Amino acid sequence: MAQRSSTNRAASDDYDDVEGFAVAVVREDSTWRCSPLSAAALSSLSAAEDELRALRSTGAVFGLLDVDDEFFIVLRPGPTGSRLLISDATAAIDYDIAVEVLDALNVEVPDIDPDELDEIDPWEEGDLGILADLGLPEPVLSVILAETDLYPDEQLGMVAQRLGFADEFSAVLDKLHR
Repeated sequence: MAQRSSTNRAASDDYDDVEGFAVAVVREDSTWRCSPLSAAALSSLSAAEDELRALRSTGAVFGLLDVDDEFFIVLRPGPTGSRLLISDATAAIDYDIAVEVLDALNVEVPDIDPDELDEIDPWEEGDLGILADLGLPEPVLSVILAETDLYPDEQLGMVAQRLGFADEFSAVLDKLHR
């Protein structure tokens, strides 16, 4: 399992040091485009949603957020609200954006002692079918999520590979100096 950070981000007012990446993915007419989202998207669900909605594409738009190499979020804004998936619900113990995701999903924050977090297996919450219409069926996404020995960027790379935008995804990550 990937090593979990011991810092408590939810208790911190300083989000400038949240690492990771946020990438917007757009599919129009069977062509994939990826572009970086701002650093604010890593600490605010509404900031990520606003940036994705601003893309105004006729095709599918979703965001892939790797927060501190601890967990990832798939965010897909839609006319009736956003569809969400978080790879590790226990991240809400340490990260406000994870709390925001669970709130949006109407899921309670897990009641876990932060000192015992390393002993708890992560579990996902949200819409496993979030990318099914684009070619990533629920069972395949479940298998990717079950690979808890991989870091979130590796899991998101598997998502990109499966959907067919691995090259575009890698190019954006290279520009972000990952």
